[in-house]
Amino acid sequence: MDYTYEQIAKMIDHSLLNPILTDEELEAGCQVALKYDVGSVCIKPYYLKRCSELLAGSTVAASTVIGFPQGGNTTSIKLAETRQAIADGGKELDMVVNIGKVLSGDWNYVREDLRAVIDCSHDAGSLVKVIFENCYLNNAQKIRLCEICGELGADWVKTSTGYGTGGATDEDLTLMRKHSPAEVQVKAAGGVRTLDRLLEVRAIGVTRVGATSTIQMLEDCKQRLAAGT
Repeated sequence: MDYTYEQIAKMIDHSLLNPILTDEELEAGCQVALKYDVGSVCIKPYYLKRCSELLAGSTVAASTVIGFPQGGNTTSIKLAETRQAIADGGKELDMVVNIGKVLSGDWNYVREDLRAVIDCSHDAGSLVKVIFENCYLNNAQKIRLCEICGELGADWVKTSTGYGTGGATDEDLTLMRKHSPAEVQVKAAGGVRTLDRLLEVRAIGVTRVGATSTIQMLEDCKQRLAAGT
């Protein structure tokens, strides 16, 4: 096998973004993340402070979303969200691009919107994953976003919110890896529900996945490693 449990677990951003999740379920989700020692918990913004408290002292990062899921917030609102997330202990922030501006070809607006959040986050020592929502974009738009993210120093480019009309496809992941600088990582979100699928996107060059099926995937990983298959 070409992987360890730690390598697989640290690829997972345990997603707790479903709008109907209760406080009790969010609390339990954080405990799952701690138990399985995943990469991060990506949680609804209002619960980030509590999440950060629960994860304190662990190797699991607290993360949340900015401009989620539509990306249409003004830059000033995205900055306010960013500052609040940082104050609440957010170490990784998943920001949605302004999808309408991408489709309009207003690349200067898109760049400055991204720059504001990336610079603010980096100044505070936090990382940024830029969500494209590829299901609405053509390849030329995806490539331009990869180029802009590279120029601005984004930490990850990410396929989707998981709440659009499509998720992570091999075609998109291959394109994003090809057109992003080596230092910009790729995150797959939407449709990564099994260990086999996680291993498939890992082979493309993905380093993080957004997942709600964390327990199933990591229990499968443990069983396979124990069996040596």
